[in-house]
Amino acid sequence: MFNNYDIIVVGAGHAGCEAAYISAKMGMKVLLVTMNMQTIGQMSCNPAMGGIAKGQIVREIDALGGMSGIISDKSAIQFRMLNRSKGPAMWSPRTQNDRMIFAAEWRIALENQQNIDFWQDMVAGLIIKDNVVLGVKTSVGSEIRSKAVILTNGTFLNGIIHIGEKNFGGGRISENKATGITEQLVSLGFESGRMKTGTPPRIDGRSLDYSKMEEQKGDESPSSFSFRDPIVLRQQKSCHITYTNSAVHETLKKGFGKSPMFQGRIDGVGPRYCPSIEDKINRFSDKERHQIFVEPEGWNTIEVYINGFSSSLPEDVQFDALRQIQGFEQVKMFRPGYAIEYDYFPPHQLDLTLETRNIRHLYFAGQINGTTGYEEAACQGLMAGINASLSIKGDDCLILNRDQAYIGVLIDDLINKSTNEPYRMFTSRAEYRILLRQDNADERLMPIGNKLGTISEVTYNSLNVKMLNINKLLNLLNSNLVLSNELNTYLNSINSTTVQEKISLSKLLSRPNVDIYGLINSCQLENLLKDFDDKVLSGAEILIKYGGYIKKEKDIADKLKRLENIVLNDDLDYSKIHSLSAEAKEKLSLIKPKTIGQAGRISGVNPSDVSILLVSLGR
Repeated sequence: MFNNYDIIVVGAGHAGCEAAYISAKMGMKVLLVTMNMQTIGQMSCNPAMGGIAKGQIVREIDALGGMSGIISDKSAIQFRMLNRSKGPAMWSPRTQNDRMIFAAEWRIALENQQNIDFWQDMVAGLIIKDNVVLGVKTSVGSEIRSKAVILTNGTFLNGIIHIGEKNFGGGRISENKATGITEQLVSLGFESGRMKTGTPPRIDGRSLDYSKMEEQKGDESPSSFSFRDPIVLRQQKSCHITYTNSAVHETLKKGFGKSPMFQGRIDGVGPRYCPSIEDKINRFSDKERHQIFVEPEGWNTIEVYINGFSSSLPEDVQFDALRQIQGFEQVKMFRPGYAIEYDYFPPHQLDLTLETRNIRHLYFAGQINGTTGYEEAACQGLMAGINASLSIKGDDCLILNRDQAYIGVLIDDLINKSTNEPYRMFTSRAEYRILLRQDNADERLMPIGNKLGTISEVTYNSLNVKMLNINKLLNLLNSNLVLSNELNTYLNSINSTTVQEKISLSKLLSRPNVDIYGLINSCQLENLLKDFDDKVLSGAEILIKYGGYIKKEKDIADKLKRLENIVLNDDLDYSKIHSLSAEAKEKLSLIKPKTIGQAGRISGVNPSDVSILLVSLGR
């Protein structure tokens, strides 16, 4: 019944969809196995993509040939560029999405991609021989063979859902948990742990009084995620903001005696940066209120997501507390929030390719590695699919450096630092964030995608045209000198020093409060710059304003890259390097870094340990 496959992807969430899509795009014959064909690409939690650092990841996925950006644009109901008041390293795109359209577009994309087959069943185990994975076993007894397997099980591995004092097995509400895989992998020597996440109640938008809330509109001139297939929103839906209060907090506290988190019934560690509402009022008892984001679930639904009110308290407590929130006095609840705990595998057991060290050709991606968030999962699925495909082809693997992509930062952090709590990406985790901007993800990664065959020649040529235009514009801005009454009027209006002699446009633009559109209007540059679109204008402006910082980060990255060229053998016995600290010996033996550079980024390995390693290698 089953043919042999190149790659079997287990799970059809964000990681699984990206893994299956990119593998098939690279010519692999792929089988996507999911427990429910109706939930492919489902947004299990909030109906939104992107945000701080996450938006950069979505654009990086797009630049490598993945689909998260295009799917997000097709299903968007609102677009916002966050952190516009800060420098461009912090600008982060975010969409509010139609949950149903998002999932439908993912399924369409997968069904229209050649080389993908589908199978609905639970994978209960792996076929393994001589520490090499050869396929999967399903719950109905089928054995399906493949050259590689990518596990993207999300929250389903031995998942337990908690609502107050009630708990039951499940990977999502009304969906069964997955069993068998954890037990088999642990028997093979893998280390596993438990993590916890949660989701808020869903409510009837018709029962809300939006006049009592703050309206949060999308951008006046919305952009898009995708470089390859940009879709600009013609209309947008507003979100709203309201707040908890002391009455809400007191109502929630009445349920603490039945809280599975406070009563010790949950063993898993929850996300530090996305705590439940009960955790917030317990940990931050000095705060009188907490922000609540009221987010529509789509164009044609009354269902609303209550961002900031994740809870596992009894449903009656949740309902009573919601009715104390301004604008929620008559609220109707569709279903309560809940917590879910699940198995994960600490990611120090993986190589930087996301292949496991214990079992060859077996890859992990997404929440199975201890991460949280759609975007973090999607980029891991993408990289696992790329590396599994490259391995089957006999080509060199793809490992993104920390100065190349947030994806590189995420995977490097996971492998070298591991995690004992859900890992979420922030701009602060990237030491080269001025290099890793959302606007230049295409410049950084499309050449790699083109080489892989996942970025078309047409798309790649459009990138080259963009870069040529930016360079052409930079030359124009450097060579054109201006001085006029209109210019000084503009400079006075923004409290910038006026000029008494001709000055280059680029020198003016280097001032922090001068922007390129202000110059265009004040100096009547419309004809001079009419051939350049907004992306080119913005790209040139960033390079002028932040050129010094960009050069400094590049110089630092180049110096550190020298350490990446010093290779460490897998069979190096760190216990015999006597001057190393005890912690360094333990961590180096556990992770087995490939290079000196990677060794230096391992938590617990300090600079003196790196020096000792260099000496031991005769460097």
